[in-house]
Amino acid sequence: MQTNQTPPTYNKTNKFTYGFQNIVDAYGIGTYREINPAPYTIITFPFLFAVMFGDFGHGILMTLFAVWMVLRESRILSQKNENEMFSTVFSGRYIILLMGVFSMYTGLIYNDCFSKSLNIFGSSWSVRPMFTYNWTEETLRGNPVLQLNPALPGVFGGPYPFGIDPIWNIATNKLTFLNSFKMKMSVILGIIHMLFGVSLSLFNHIYFKKPLNIYFGFIPEIIFMTSLFGYLVILIFYKWTAYDAHTSENAPSLLIHFINMFLFSYPESGYSMLYSGQKGIQCFLVVVALLCVPWMLLFKPLVLRRQYLRRKHLGTLNFGGIRVGNGPTEEDAEIIQHDQLSTHSEDADEPTEDEVFDFGDTMVHQAIHTIEYCLGCISNTASYLRLWALSLAHAQLSEVLWTMVIHIGLSVKSLAGGLVLFFFFTAFATLTVAILLIMEGLSAFLHALRLHWVEFQNKFYSGTGFKFLPFSFEHIREGKFEE
Repeated sequence: MQTNQTPPTYNKTNKFTYGFQNIVDAYGIGTYREINPAPYTIITFPFLFAVMFGDFGHGILMTLFAVWMVLRESRILSQKNENEMFSTVFSGRYIILLMGVFSMYTGLIYNDCFSKSLNIFGSSWSVRPMFTYNWTEETLRGNPVLQLNPALPGVFGGPYPFGIDPIWNIATNKLTFLNSFKMKMSVILGIIHMLFGVSLSLFNHIYFKKPLNIYFGFIPEIIFMTSLFGYLVILIFYKWTAYDAHTSENAPSLLIHFINMFLFSYPESGYSMLYSGQKGIQCFLVVVALLCVPWMLLFKPLVLRRQYLRRKHLGTLNFGGIRVGNGPTEEDAEIIQHDQLSTHSEDADEPTEDEVFDFGDTMVHQAIHTIEYCLGCISNTASYLRLWALSLAHAQLSEVLWTMVIHIGLSVKSLAGGLVLFFFFTAFATLTVAILLIMEGLSAFLHALRLHWVEFQNKFYSGTGFKFLPFSFEHIREGKFEE
């Protein structure tokens, strides 16, 4: 049966993928045969959550709670619990399970377990070589804080085998080191995530047979993002590998270099380049990115206008799904073209023969899309810094809770210390669950949700379809009428 109506969308799920599909559907039901973000969300959502929630101990508690719900799911389902809050949590048990597992992994990367580090492999730093250099007993007595020099032989033995070296947990400049690491890591993860979203749009354009969206949409979009922000990722990795303890004092600031890249400002004195030929490469990349703006803005509306005028000149008419033209040749007039159900478009920007092409509306629509994408690349990249901010907040709250609660109980040296520790541990456990697991977990969940809805899915997912609902007498009898 031929129809102009867009068919409903049905995504087959099981008890594991059901929760992740609901996360996607809450943003919008996918258009018919549009690529579904849910399979990728199964991995990226709990991972981005864990980046903000990274703590091995808290991840274990969350995983154990999710495992309990998974193992007892048949019994819990049979009880038909009417508590709406518990039912909501229970329906997302597999999401919580993956969030807990990924939090354990990122907690090991951060080497953070209830704000304390795990010394599994032994620290790679050594104090002893400093005494052969210029440290004495008088130095230790007169300075409450001393700084190790990794440039001296034997002080720094190399990177920790897995994660952050545990010695940083007691360092006074721990935040300076971790903030730099987490901030750069957030930018890298964010740009990779957005590039993946833009790449997925290519599959939509290919399937819906939209070559204009590929040539004047996908290609300039991917070039624009990689020439600016992909280059930033390359700079981050280059600085990590090109400078070591001996040359770190000469390492330039990436922020200053990135700002000067847009300003075309390269001072003659007091400004060191990261590599030879940097000025020419950066000027070329900025020019390429600027050329992508008119590429996205102008070419597609002009091509659509030319195609419309050509069809109008040929006098093409539409009769019951078969187009008949009076052009001079069969190829030019496109005499017969059958409509196919499988070529429903995800965005009806190319006018059909029965529609009047409005160049002004098309131009305004394309201008809005171009401005939104170009500004979105900047704002979305900055938005991924929430990964760094929430990770810092979670680590600091965990450390404050340990210092202000459990540390006091452990400091009591009298015989009553055991009894005092019992009450302090009770308070510590209660606050850990209430604040760090529930409140911080919900906060990280909402931020991960926003990163997927706004920063990731809007690169390729329109979400303007409607869900397939099978005919059911039971729904009619119960009065459940859904759109």
